[in-house]
This record gives sequence, structure tokens and C-alpha cells, in this order.
Amino acid sequence: MMFLLFLVTDFFFSGLVRSNVRVDLSELPFYFSGAVYLIGDEFFPCLVCIAKSSCISTRVIHSLEAMGCLCSKQKPVRTSDAEENAKAAEIEKRIAQEATAEKHIQKVLLLGAGESGKSTIFKQIRLLFQTGFDEAELRSYIPVIHANVFQTIKILYDGAKEFAQNETDSLKYVVSLENKVIGEKLSEIGGRLDYPCLTMELADEIETLWNDTAIQETLSRGNLIQVPDCAQYFMKSLRRVSDANYVPTKEDVLYARIRTTGVAEIQFSPVGENKRNGEVYKLFDAGGQRNERRKWIHLFEGYDQALFEDETKNRMMETKALFDWVLKQPCFEKTSFMLFLNKFDIFEEKALKVPLSVCEWFKDYQPVSSGKQEVEHAYEFVKKKFEELYFQSSGPERVDRVFKIYRTTALDQKLIKKTIKLVDETLRRRNLLEAGLL
Repeated sequence: MMFLLFLVTDFFFSGLVRSNVRVDLSELPFYFSGAVYLIGDEFFPCLVCIAKSSCISTRVIHSLEAMGCLCSKQKPVRTSDAEENAKAAEIEKRIAQEATAEKHIQKVLLLGAGESGKSTIFKQIRLLFQTGFDEAELRSYIPVIHANVFQTIKILYDGAKEFAQNETDSLKYVVSLENKVIGEKLSEIGGRLDYPCLTMELADEIETLWNDTAIQETLSRGNLIQVPDCAQYFMKSLRRVSDANYVPTKEDVLYARIRTTGVAEIQFSPVGENKRNGEVYKLFDAGGQRNERRKWIHLFEGYDQALFEDETKNRMMETKALFDWVLKQPCFEKTSFMLFLNKFDIFEEKALKVPLSVCEWFKDYQPVSSGKQEVEHAYEFVKKKFEELYFQSSGPERVDRVFKIYRTTALDQKLIKKTIKLVDETLRRRNLLEAGLL
């Protein structure tokens, strides 16, 4: 199980520099009070946090004084000094203008464990509240989508070979002799660092292997070999995505999987740019894999440098541990949490096929019905588990935090739009309460 973290700040200090004097950003304490989403394997949670600056240390004030940002004693004015003072005044003016502009913008840091779906939410927000993707951006996803196809067929072919060697009913995982040659070729391509362009010829071979009964049997156990969620979507579109004139659609971009490295950002408002109607947010999408977290965790406290991805660990158990860790961090003492149980569409299907009790955390689960009623029962059980974990991990000094849970599917645009607007309403209400206006 995995999580996303939205860190919303209404104060941002962008690293002022004048001469050789720099402001030490580590001296600007952040004090978090926001909300959290989590996202997991078939049922992913995500997280939203709000941050406020509480104070600036004396050391930072001295730095600002050295930069000429604060008043200082009068000195004889020379021409060079006058020019320097004019430049300093211009810098101060720009800083004041930026501070005024930033005053009504809430900073949001979108974090999450690998495969959590946070980048899909990031892309949905671009489509919903911005202009979306132009043709050049859409075309930039062609190599990503082609890579997804090659990676998927490699995972399935290698998985079939593994099952054929280790399972008691191994015969149903044996690929036909004529398709083994194709499988070996495609597995080799899928293992490269650089993938070739997906041609019609390669698409024909992939489609042939995809339709092999052994590959379809392997697909039915995709959760054991981490088959990506986009597998069936792109495999059903092989002809289209391998066309020489192919331009990805918006839906293709949403399904495309690419590991997030570094940080991307967008600015948006769920109800338009009018601040009186809703908050304006600056959303940052950061890498989610555990070995990527070192790039953003310095914003918080208590990071364990030994964390790395553990592919053998159940994703739900991973999310449980991660959620518990986040809840206990001192920097989130004033943070409110909104838990999004994501990929609910996949959960609906799996809850009727695989009992929740296969997960160690849910071993006490008892099914009571079938169909939609059983799905609702399973959902409420998982929801209760996270509620219990939240209150167990929240000390007495943190009981005033807001905690809400929502179900969502990152690929469902209407549902994401509704959810983001609910988040916006919650945050605006919290701000009004803090200001004593409610």
C-alpha cells in the first residue's frame, strides 16, 4: 500500500541572494496543518497537508539585514553606494510584489510511494483546471507508451516462464512453441534501457504473444508479478499506438506510466483564478519511490536514510507502515489528513475474487454477502482499519487534526474533479475557522 502527500503552504521563501550573503532556508521553520491522501495496490490511499511558517529565526533576520532587506544605520552616500542602494531597493520592491502575489497561493506538495497513482492525479488536475496538453506534449508521451507496451509483454512472458517452472498446474502457463521465439525476442527488447519505436511488425508479434492462452492465464495472476494497470488498455490499442502517424490522446496520457523523478509543478484553482471564489494552489509532483524520497524528505523531520523499495513486501502492509510513520512525524503534529482510497474500480473487482484476509492486516476479515453488498462491506472494513490506525498513531496533542476518508479512482475525471473541489471546500472552511470567521 502506498501514499500521496499534498503539502499546502501559504508562505514560501524562494532563496534570496544578494552579494555573497544567502538566506539559510533551513532556518525557516515550517509548521504543518493540512490533509493527507493514501494510495495502495488495488486500493490506494493519498494525502494532503497544509503548511504555515511560524517564525523566522534571528539568524535569518541577520542574513536579511546583511542583504539590505532591513533598515540599517545611515552611511555617507557615494555614487557606487547609491547605485547599489538603487539595485537593493529594486530587489526589495520585487520581493514585496512577489510576496503579495504569493500571499493567496497555497503551496501543495504531492508525494507518494511508487505506483501510487499520484502522477495520474497530477495529470488529471492539468486537464481539469488548466489547458491540458498541447500536441507537442502529447507527442512526447509516444516513447513512454511504447515503453509501457514492451515492459508489459516482458513481465507477462517472464511471469509465464516462472509459473511454468514452479506451479503445480504448470502446463497452463507453458507458451506454445511457435510463440516462444517471439517471447524471447520481446523479453530481450523489454529488458533494454532504450526501447525501439513500436512498429506495426513488432505490434503484430506482441499481439500474437498476448493472445497466447499461457499469457492470458498469467495475466489473471498479474498481482503476483506486478503487471501495470495500463496493460489491457494499451494491448487493446496496439494497432493505433503503433501507427506511424500516432498522436496520443488525453486518455492515453492518463494511462501512461512513467516513474516520477525530480519535481514538476502547476498552478490551478478548482473554481477559477478568482481568489474570492476559491483558493489558488501551486501543486508540486515529486518522486514517490522510497529511494526518491531523499530528494524531498529534507522538508520534514525524522527521515530514515535506510529506506528503499522492497518488491517482496505486500503493498497494503507497506502503506500501513508508511501511513503510521507519517502520522507520528513531529512536523505533522498540526496536520489534518484526508485519506483517498484510490483505484476503487480495481478494488470492486478484486474484492469479489480475492478475500481481504490474504493480507496480514486484514486476516480478521469475515465476508458476509456477495456482489455490491460485499464490496461495500469490504470497503467499510478497510476504512475502519485506517481510522483505527489514525487514532492509535495520533497522540493527545494531535487530536484536533481533521481526518476524512474518500473513495476515488484517479482515471475517473468526474470523480477527481468532485474530490478536488471537496478538498478545496474543506481547506477554505479550515482557513475561515482559523481566522475566527466561522
